[in-house]
Amino acid sequence: MGPRQVDQAALFYEFSLERHVPAAHLLRSIDRFVELSDVQSYLAPFCSSTGRPSIDPELLVRMLLVGHCYGIRSERRLCEEVHLNLAYRWFCQLGLDGEVPDHSTFSKNRHGRFRDCDLLRKLFETVVRRCMAEGLLSLRPSGGEWRRTRRR
Repeated sequence: MGPRQVDQAALFYEFSLERHVPAAHLLRSIDRFVELSDVQSYLAPFCSSTGRPSIDPELLVRMLLVGHCYGIRSERRLCEEVHLNLAYRWFCQLGLDGEVPDHSTFSKNRHGRFRDCDLLRKLFETVVRRCMAEGLLSLRPSGGEWRRTRRR
């Protein structure tokens, strides 16, 4: 009886986040409608041109969307989940080795610098316009589905 054969660990791995996020995943559907290319130019007045490099505002917005979609209310937990979950990393465009911001940095940006901007409202309006353009949303009520309900 010979010694147990132990496979040598691979030196290089080929791994693609793209292949590990299912086509029907919720975040893939959302990513189709979320256009954040102009976020940096819109938020430029809120960012300092001196000091340490800041966190990409697009990353913060994408993380907020993940938190809202999956009911993650704690910023500390959100940062942990984005760090661990491959689909969240894909949506936030972090790759496997991208650094997730610290929860305190995330909080300072959200509650401090960007508190007075209306970025999320503008983002919502843009997404609604795209959905309307693709016929997924209509402003006309159909079949009485748009009823206002009273709270008791």
